[in-house]
Amino acid sequence: MTDSLRDLALELQSFAQERDWQQFHSPKNLASALVVEAGELLEHFQWLTEIQSREVSAEKREAIGNEIADVLLYLVQLSTSLGIDPIAAAQTKLKANAIKYPVEKSRGNSKKYDEL
Repeated sequence: MTDSLRDLALELQSFAQERDWQQFHSPKNLASALVVEAGELLEHFQWLTEIQSREVSAEKREAIGNEIADVLLYLVQLSTSLGIDPIAAAQTKLKANAIKYPVEKSRGNSKKYDEL
């Protein structure tokens, strides 16, 4: 885990401990909260066209940033609770995806790996 991510995880632990919230932070509950927050993030893009989703107002961008923060915070808490380094997990996944989606087959193509 990078230092900044580790620092964030420690801040989250302290925040939860000060409020005696660890009792509620089971992996199941954190994963559920993460999905809820991801849904709230998606709400900002519901009904927008592709172009509109790329050109959101500054006000909407701030609201989206708040939802991204919520998603990140729950993801970090979930990772910590399970002892998973999210950076290492993402790097491993990226390597696996490079094998599934070789450049020569997937460049400019949105098909799933088993359809390439």
